[in-house]
Amino acid sequence: MSTLAPVSHAATLARIGHALSDATRVGILLALREKPAFPSDLADELNVSRQVMSNQLACLRGCGLVEAEPEGRRSRYRIGNEHLAAALDELAKVALHPSRDCCEGPACTC
Repeated sequence: MSTLAPVSHAATLARIGHALSDATRVGILLALREKPAFPSDLADELNVSRQVMSNQLACLRGCGLVEAEPEGRRSRYRIGNEHLAAALDELAKVALHPSRDCCEGPACTC
């Protein structure tokens, strides 16, 4: 195995972690897991402004997690990798039980 593989895996997981650190981005990924969508439809579904949606989609695109497919003057977005959709399904099955220490810090929102 190449010494580059762990770095590549770490970078990929870091990008996914960054994407999952924001509730709007999580909502986008979960919606796109079901089917491709236009930004305006996603904004309406997630109850955010179109500007917020545009910014979040740009972030996800930059991370390589979503792709835009031009359709006339608009773009339809979809999950950028079939494995990501399956991974999101698996992550959704994980039930986390925070420890007592988790909720003692000032930044914790448990």
